[in-house]
Amino acid sequence: MEKRTVNIELNDVTLIGNLNQPSKPRALVIFAHGSGSSRLSARNNYVGDILNEHHITTLLTDLLTPEEDAVYENRFNTDLLTDRLIRVTEKMLEQIAFEVLPIGYFGASTGAASALDAAAFLGDTVKAIVCRGGRVDMAKNLSKVRAEVLLIVGSRDLPVIDLNQKAYESIRTAKKMHVVEGASHLFEEPGTLEEVANAAADWFELHLCNQTLTENTH
Repeated sequence: MEKRTVNIELNDVTLIGNLNQPSKPRALVIFAHGSGSSRLSARNNYVGDILNEHHITTLLTDLLTPEEDAVYENRFNTDLLTDRLIRVTEKMLEQIAFEVLPIGYFGASTGAASALDAAAFLGDTVKAIVCRGGRVDMAKNLSKVRAEVLLIVGSRDLPVIDLNQKAYESIRTAKKMHVVEGASHLFEEPGTLEEVANAAADWFELHLCNQTLTENTH
């Protein structure tokens, strides 16, 4: 496993990411964090570690600079976050090591909206998405998403369950809603985050890693 901090140079800004590359990677999953979170999120890093065990490369990147993040409104500016996620994805695909890997997104809280809208913009480039406790109601282009979508919510997170159910109806591709029993919004209860990570790994195995196997047989 190779773990390193990377600078992602965009035209107008430099973003920092944590890139974990297992041996013989089968896919790349880029994380979009929720408001007030970062690439150092313990919950997302835990999920990332499980994905790494499945030979999935993970990129946990901050979509805002520290100065931008200090402006509270920026954390909910889904247009800005979506644009950054699109450009980060395109930047990764410019590198030989990643251009052949199928791409997926893991979006948490408000980051889920950016993951869905970025995928809608990028079309077939993004193959699979997992949203954890996602504010998917903030996404603006759900019906245009072509990736296959898993929505994970806690059974005690009643407002977000309702928002996810409504958004679920607008998604036109393969989709599933997974309710984690006994979990609140942050999945802090024993065993609940492990269930999230395993459900995400299973989804990416089925809808992302299998892309590699299928393409290699042609």
